[in-house]
Amino acid sequence: MDFDYSPRTKELQARLLAFMEQHIYPNEKAFHEEVERNGRDKGNRWIPTELIERLKPLAREQGLWNLFLPRSSRAPEGLSNLDYAPLCEIMGRVPWAAEVFNCSAPDTGNMETLERYGTEQHKQRWLEPLLRGDIRSAFAMTEPAVASSDATNIETRIERDGDDYVINGRKWWISGASDPRCQVYITMGKTDFNAPRHMQQSMILVPADAPGLKVLRPLPVFGYDDAPHGHCEMVFENVRVPASNILLGEGRGFEIAQGRLGPGRIHHCMRAIGVAERALELMVQRLASRVAFGKRLADQGVWRERIAESRIRIDTARLLTLKAAYMMDTVGNKVAQSEIAMIKVLAPNVAQQVLDWAIQAHGAAGVSDDFPLAYQWAGNRTLRLADGPDEVHRNAIAKLEIARFSSTTS
Repeated sequence: MDFDYSPRTKELQARLLAFMEQHIYPNEKAFHEEVERNGRDKGNRWIPTELIERLKPLAREQGLWNLFLPRSSRAPEGLSNLDYAPLCEIMGRVPWAAEVFNCSAPDTGNMETLERYGTEQHKQRWLEPLLRGDIRSAFAMTEPAVASSDATNIETRIERDGDDYVINGRKWWISGASDPRCQVYITMGKTDFNAPRHMQQSMILVPADAPGLKVLRPLPVFGYDDAPHGHCEMVFENVRVPASNILLGEGRGFEIAQGRLGPGRIHHCMRAIGVAERALELMVQRLASRVAFGKRLADQGVWRERIAESRIRIDTARLLTLKAAYMMDTVGNKVAQSEIAMIKVLAPNVAQQVLDWAIQAHGAAGVSDDFPLAYQWAGNRTLRLADGPDEVHRNAIAKLEIARFSSTTS
């Protein structure tokens, strides 16, 4: 088994690390300061930052653009999942970095959805501007009135009316909905409430300026609103869109969701490993610089135990993520569904534990905004819910294991 990265990945890895050192880490505080300044001076924290817009052309010039999308003639620079993994991990070390390289959620999953399931008209109208970084997008699935961990509960109605579909429903935790650049919502709802359970749902493309589409409020996470990206509650009130905006046809929503969420989940995990690596690095630096009870914290047994455990857990998560990526590339998402589910449970939990230890190592400073740990802790905690909660993924893993061993004993 070859554990080495490809020559192209190594070259991009070196280029990306240099970019992060030169442009991203030195601007971490400047990003948040600009967001606050926009709110104070312009009365709007949901304005795209000049900082990120200034860095995007630099990333593009250096060939660090659209690296996530494999097998697309529109994005020939796109890498396989396996080659992209170590690069996505590096981007994940700073929450806003991925946008600089046009590799941020939910756009990556939406671009993959448009590439795999959209018509040529859909691609020209929305995919190409997304690939250029001219617009942004959102994915509208989760609803406040039902347990959305079971997507068959979705109640939003998508009803045919002549040459149009009319959409009614309420969605929340819609990432990027407040971004003024958001031009399209990939929206999941039901076209037939009487069809078989997994054939009731469809996905449709809803332009952001469609009459009746309203963003109600931003939803903070542990007090952070994540402006200018954010997560919002929104309502669809008799939103009318052309019937041609349906993806694949009625009743294909679950099929599309599985195709979209596989890459989305693994990207989250790649970034979570980057979060964990950054937390471990900050933890070790802090422990090496502080003395308590006559010796460095780094020389005390409890902290050596936690450092060692962090390294073991991070490397375990990385190896399983790389295995899942390899399987997605070679045998497809469906065959790799157990591995994808396993990393979706493992990686966020590993990152959360390492972040917690890093916060503890920093003492009161760890929960402040002087370090990125508190913000990353809040953001990472959502990953145990996003794209399916831990419990759903554990259940899926168990079902596959039961089926596997039942077939050998029957």
